[in-house]
Amino acid sequence: MTASRDTSPLPTGHHLTRRTVVTAAGAGSLAVVLIGCGSGDDSDDGDKGASDKGASEPAGKEGEKKDGGGAAAAAVLARTADIPVGGGKIFKDEGVVVTQPTKGRFKAFSNRCTHKQCPVTSVEGGTINCPCHGSKFDIADGAVRQSPATSPLPPAEIHVEGDAIRLA
Repeated sequence: MTASRDTSPLPTGHHLTRRTVVTAAGAGSLAVVLIGCGSGDDSDDGDKGASDKGASEPAGKEGEKKDGGGAAAAAVLARTADIPVGGGKIFKDEGVVVTQPTKGRFKAFSNRCTHKQCPVTSVEGGTINCPCHGSKFDIADGAVRQSPATSPLPPAEIHVEGDAIRLA
């Protein structure tokens, strides 16, 4: 039994305890998590900033419009004529649904059903409809009109200037 102690790679008088091994493993895991979180946040913020969306889309679409002041940073999402009265239009890439419950009144909501986060796929008969389990939401306020969803669609902020609809 003493022979196994003599062949230990540790210097004489030092021995590993369970506590030392667990502490070292925990510290190593924590370091890996912190490195992963730190590097992902920095690169994502740079990618999602003004370089992609701010440079290409607004320049082309904003050039068509008269001087809009503060709205110049946001691209035109749709024209008011694109949104039918009593209906709406889904903008999948932007994650929103824009509706026009009554003439000249525009609303916007998340395009994700509050039941299981499926994307909604149609706006018909005064409701925004989810195909996954049949939930329906009111185009005027996002309220649940048919379950299984129990929470309304979260509102999204838009600005209407002239005939242009922009995300806020």
